[in-house]
Amino acid sequence: MKKLAMMMGVAALAGPMTAAERAKGRYMRDEGGHPPQPRAPIEMKSWIEGVEKKLTQHGVDAKSIDEIKARVEHLEQKSARRAGGGSGDGAPSIGKQFTSEKGRDVKGMRARDRVSFETKATITSSVANAAGSAGALVVPQRDTLTMLPKRRLTIRNLLNVIQVTSGSVEYPRQQAGTNAAGMVAEGAAKPQSDMKFDMATAPIRTIAHHMKASRQILDDEPQLEGMIDIDLRYGLALREESQLLYGDGTGQNLLGMMPQSTDFLAPIVMTDANEIDTIGLAILQASLTDVPPDGIVIHPADWWKMRLTKDADGRYILGDPMTNVAPNLFGLPVVPTQAMASGDFLVGAFNVQTLYDRWEARVEVGFENDDFTKNLVTILGEERVGFAAKQPQALINGSFATAP
Repeated sequence: MKKLAMMMGVAALAGPMTAAERAKGRYMRDEGGHPPQPRAPIEMKSWIEGVEKKLTQHGVDAKSIDEIKARVEHLEQKSARRAGGGSGDGAPSIGKQFTSEKGRDVKGMRARDRVSFETKATITSSVANAAGSAGALVVPQRDTLTMLPKRRLTIRNLLNVIQVTSGSVEYPRQQAGTNAAGMVAEGAAKPQSDMKFDMATAPIRTIAHHMKASRQILDDEPQLEGMIDIDLRYGLALREESQLLYGDGTGQNLLGMMPQSTDFLAPIVMTDANEIDTIGLAILQASLTDVPPDGIVIHPADWWKMRLTKDADGRYILGDPMTNVAPNLFGLPVVPTQAMASGDFLVGAFNVQTLYDRWEARVEVGFENDDFTKNLVTILGEERVGFAAKQPQALINGSFATAP
């Protein structure tokens, strides 16, 4: 609490105080003897000039006036420093409060009158180390955690999935044979047909990655372990989806569908074919392999390019924008996924291709190297899978850019 008292050396002209004035403490009246009324704040410079003029008229000597001015200016500067140069929380300075509340009283002062002014620290949300700073008591509200978005995974769902128990899978595969069936006359020898098989092998490959975490953070924040678990599994699924489409079979890569599928070659000639026509021609090509196609995989951008195609009258070919149109072309479901490169497409029979699960995605926690002495743990995400395109001729791949 700070108190500013200003003493004048001339006789009082305000008259005796009333009982109410005594109870509240003496204060100045205006020239008409009435209590001062609230008024707007007075700028410091103009206020000081007005007070100096008034005091001079009442015969106050120049030295006393200078002392009063010096004290007011000192308080103003001190308040400005505490407020951080005036750019802090916006609380008025002491000098500003004095001129606002007591400026009228001082202008109406008479001989031997006194003006008292008390200041109190204003409590604000400031975090500065100063009186009235209560920002440290404010506790921010904590919202739920926001994780990175995760892509919808779709390719595995198109395939035939089988659980296996070995590091590789062999499966017999029929090769081209001879069909000698024919019309036979009575008593004539029947023609002989033959069949040919070979053995194909689908190796089991490992997809894995890991994270490091301290034992303390896993104990202090149990939710983190679940987040790591989800993120590791999602990373495995992303890599699996990419491998099922584009794996080249070299090293530890799977041999995916795009490298094994048949290149697009339009079975019939069309002029001015657009993307929708190209998909229709690919469906026809797949159907001619005697394996009925059951799906279309394209990039979302290519699907929406088709969805937004209009006829000559400006109407959307694939349905009104006000309707919810399921991705579908020529009766086959369309699977838009960012795992497929923009501009590429894959059409054909997916349910006859096989994904082998040796280990489904799993997450394990253990110590590695000097983890134990460092209070660290290794969190490992891992799966083992294999893939066999048993009917690769029933998959047709192509590019919209190069399609005829």
